[in-house]
Amino acid sequence: MPRCFWCTDDPLYIAYHDEEWGVPQRDPQRLFEMLLLEGFQAGLSWITVLKKRERYREVLFGFDAERLARMTDEEIEERMQDPGIIRNRLKLQAARRNAQAWLKLEDPVTLLWSFVGGQPRINRFDGRGDVPAVTAQAEAMSKSLRKLGFTFVGPTICYAYMQATGMVMDHTLECDRHSALSMN
Repeated sequence: MPRCFWCTDDPLYIAYHDEEWGVPQRDPQRLFEMLLLEGFQAGLSWITVLKKRERYREVLFGFDAERLARMTDEEIEERMQDPGIIRNRLKLQAARRNAQAWLKLEDPVTLLWSFVGGQPRINRFDGRGDVPAVTAQAEAMSKSLRKLGFTFVGPTICYAYMQATGMVMDHTLECDRHSALSMN
């Protein structure tokens, strides 16, 4: 099956590409998890985070925002010793802060999807050189989330988040997933 240029031959990456990436996601728990994982990815490759996702689910309370918002400094320090995650204190502190900000949102799903008008944007990119790293919508999302108290939500992270959660569908035209997701 032809896949997007970024998908390697790693089975985990293939499954992520084929089953998750670009699929419209409206479950608040899943949207929250992906927002945090995209923040953990900053400066790293996505496959690095993907390989650690299960461990993150274990040590970050299943991405339960209420529990994560109460994570203590001591619990952050414990996680800093865990080789199964990316041991970055600022990113762990951001996860706690983002959980606190998330809990203040009245309707996070509607807010997040508002940056694309509530419906997935289906793009028709030929290949690697056509896919942007940032869009005006991602810049607007970043600005809004920062005002709401979120961190590690720069425009590039926000666009990757929009791609991952299907707010934008950026499977390239050469990828078999493009036609499947364009029909939804």
